[in-house]
Amino acid sequence: MTPVSGQPLSGQAPPRDLASPASTGSGFGTALGLCCRECGASYDLGAAYACAQCFGPLEVEYDFSAIRRQDVEAGPNNIWRYRELLPVPAGAAELPNLNPGWTPLHSADRLANELGMRKLWIKDDSANPTHSFKDRVVAVAQAAARSLGLHTLACASTGNLAHAVAAAAARAGMGSAVVIPSDLEAGKSVTTATYGGLLIAVEGSYDDVNRLCSELIGEPITTGWGFVNVNLRPYYAEGSKSVGYEIAEQLGWRLPEQVVAPVASGSLLTKVDKAFGELSLLGWLEGDTSHRMFGAQATGCSPVSHAFAQGWDVVRPVKPDTIAKSLAIGNPADGPFALDAVRRSGGAIADVSDEEIVAGIRLLARTEGIFAETAGGVVVATLRKLLAAGDIDPAAETVILNTGDGLKTLDAVVDHVGPTAVISPDPDAVIALLGGMS
Repeated sequence: MTPVSGQPLSGQAPPRDLASPASTGSGFGTALGLCCRECGASYDLGAAYACAQCFGPLEVEYDFSAIRRQDVEAGPNNIWRYRELLPVPAGAAELPNLNPGWTPLHSADRLANELGMRKLWIKDDSANPTHSFKDRVVAVAQAAARSLGLHTLACASTGNLAHAVAAAAARAGMGSAVVIPSDLEAGKSVTTATYGGLLIAVEGSYDDVNRLCSELIGEPITTGWGFVNVNLRPYYAEGSKSVGYEIAEQLGWRLPEQVVAPVASGSLLTKVDKAFGELSLLGWLEGDTSHRMFGAQATGCSPVSHAFAQGWDVVRPVKPDTIAKSLAIGNPADGPFALDAVRRSGGAIADVSDEEIVAGIRLLARTEGIFAETAGGVVVATLRKLLAAGDIDPAAETVILNTGDGLKTLDAVVDHVGPTAVISPDPDAVIALLGGMS
C-alpha cells in the first residue's frame, strides 16, 4: 500500500530530518512541528497523528512569542481572530470556508435560578454554520488539508462531524468522503447526504467506523484524502481551543471558575483546558486564572466517567447504548487526557441516564429558549447531578457547553412532547381548553 503524502502507514510520522519538504513551511502559521503527547518526540508538520516511537498521539507545537492580544481583538468575529494561535496560514480567512466561531455566550439566569446557582453561562455552539461545534475543528483541518495539497476531506463520524465535513468541502469545492454508523439519526445522515458528497453507512458502531477509516489511510484509492479526525487529527483537535479562547474573551479576558463539557473522544474538554493554559502563559488574562473542568457523559457510553469513579488512569472500552449518539464513542482517544485535565483542576466527571438526558433537553429549552441536541441534555443533566452531589460549587461562576442543535436529534424527544391539545377550529374550543387549564 502507498503511504499518503509520503507518510508511513498508520499515520506514523518520520523523524524531522527525514520529513519531505512538502510537509513543512509557512502553511501552518505559528506552528513549529508536531510533538508526541506521551514521550515528547518531535516531528515535522505533516499528515500524521501517531508517534513512530511509542504510538502516542501527536500534538502541535507553536511559537507564540510575537502574538499580541490587541491583534486578536481587532480580528474578524469568527474563528480566524485566533488564527495566530492555531496551525493555519495567514490567509486562512480569505479561502472559501464556513467561517465558524464567535458563538453566543448566554447569561443563563433562569436556568441558574432553577438550579440554585449564582452565575451560569451557556456557550451555545449550535449557532455555528452547520449547528454544532464541529465546524470549528473542520475549519482548522481543512486549512491543514490545503497546506498539505489534499483534495478530499474525509472523516469517521457520529453525525455532527459528518455534516460539518460535507458542508465545508462543498463550500470550498473539495471532495468529501464521510463514513458513519448505519443507525445514525436521520436528521444527521439526511443533511450530510444533501451536500452531494460520498456518504458510506457502516453496519457497526462508531468505533468500527473509526477503525475502518484508519485502515483506509495509505490505500491507493484514498491518496489525496485528509481524514480530519485521523491523519489530520493534530490540527483538527486544535480547532476546539477556540471555544476556550472565546469564553475567556467574551468574559472580558477572564476565566470562569467552572466549566462543564460533554465528553465523547475527550478532545473538546482537553482543548478548552489547553486554551485557558495558553492564555495564562501569554499573560492575557485578568484576575485569577484557576479553573475547574468537569466532564459529562451518557450512562450508556460512559467509559471516562467510569474510569474517573474507579480512580483509573486507563479508560476501558465499552459498547455504546444511548440516545446521545454524538457522544457514543466506546473507545475515546483522548479519554486519559480528559481524566488528567479534570483531576489536575479539581473537577469531576459524571454520567446520566437517557431519561435524565431528555429532562435536561427540556429544562434548557423551557428556561433559556435553547433547544439542544442530546449532548446538551447530557451536560445540563450532569450539571444538576454534580450540584446535587456537592461536586460543583453553586456560588462559583460556571460555563456549560451546548455543542449542537436539537433539530438534529428530534428522535430523542418526539415521544415525550407534542401538542397540548387537538381541537376543532372554533374559538369556543380554545376558550374551553384554556378555561380548563386555569
